[in-house]
Amino acid sequence: MIPQHQSLYAAYDLYPSTKGAATHINAFASTLFDFCGDGLLYVLGNEQLPSIQPESDYTIVRFSKQVHNYLDRAKQYTNFLAQIIQWQSSLKLIHFRDVWSGMAILNSAVQSPTLFEVNALPSIELPYHYQLSPPTLQKIRQLEDWCLHQSTHLVAPSLVIQQTLEKRGIPSDKITHIPNGAEILNQTPPAPDQAPERYIIYFGALQHWQGIDDLLKAFAGLQDLSDLHLVICSSNKRQTAKPFIKMAAKLGISDRIIWQFQLHKTALQAWISHALLSIAPLKACSRNLEQGCSPLKIFESMACKTAVVASDLPVVREIFAPDFPVKLVYPDRPHLLSQAIRFLLESPNIRENMALQSWQLLQNKYSWKAQKEKLVNIYYKLTHK
Repeated sequence: MIPQHQSLYAAYDLYPSTKGAATHINAFASTLFDFCGDGLLYVLGNEQLPSIQPESDYTIVRFSKQVHNYLDRAKQYTNFLAQIIQWQSSLKLIHFRDVWSGMAILNSAVQSPTLFEVNALPSIELPYHYQLSPPTLQKIRQLEDWCLHQSTHLVAPSLVIQQTLEKRGIPSDKITHIPNGAEILNQTPPAPDQAPERYIIYFGALQHWQGIDDLLKAFAGLQDLSDLHLVICSSNKRQTAKPFIKMAAKLGISDRIIWQFQLHKTALQAWISHALLSIAPLKACSRNLEQGCSPLKIFESMACKTAVVASDLPVVREIFAPDFPVKLVYPDRPHLLSQAIRFLLESPNIRENMALQSWQLLQNKYSWKAQKEKLVNIYYKLTHK
């Protein structure tokens, strides 16, 4: 039996996991539960995680049924959440981050204020994973619009997402921009035992829009730097990397790539902290340009005092002031990425200045503490109307 709670945070994501979404969920769900005194966290699960997990001041409930078809699983996830909400009579505030949760919440009889954290729009993102017919995508878009309009308030992790929502008819005063953040790393952890002396790093998921293929091509252009390695810390399982492992072999760079998979946060921070550069080679595609994102890897690199080379996209530019010392390159141009990496490797003073100023920017503007304070302000306004 699930106990009564004052708040609900719902996310169609596996939790916990090594993906960035889990980091975000942990930061925001804990903020909600602290604000309300307790809470119910409804997320996806798997065979290794318990379906119900009581904690000191909150309960995790996981939808763990494995359904092969994405939309069928989303529907069953929604239906299960709808059943749970029927038995939660004490909810004072609800926060969710996807339309599948929104369907259950906004169709329920609960009168609580609702905060929709718009991290993704399935009508834009799903075609990168699945072949969906135009009528199906249109239905999903209509569902998105319904959730956007029915929610009490919206949070947009990037200004690009906020602008997209405004173009879809959402008033600007209904949206609050709260970007991602990172925990400030005050002490540098020891280097991993298997770390080479000189390496650059990519960490995160391996979806198409992340630009891993461009990074591999760029690294192939640095063949003359024989002592330089590329470390790829994937938040996915090893099997997801197979196409990139094959590509690296064709490019003749396999012997200089070190693969790591699903690292614990502490281990990942050690790899980031001792890298010469952190690379965020995002592609110029609708997922990044229209839907938008708030690249967690950039904030976490800043927290580790590691200089960043990233694609010159609006979602990246909005993080930094126009005159801020950061190296941005045109997306989808491996040769330009290669040149930028080479320049910074040969300019240690510039690289170190970039790293230090980025770390200071994170402290002043992008710590999780700062983002949580913005979220608490929204919660207060929603519950004191």
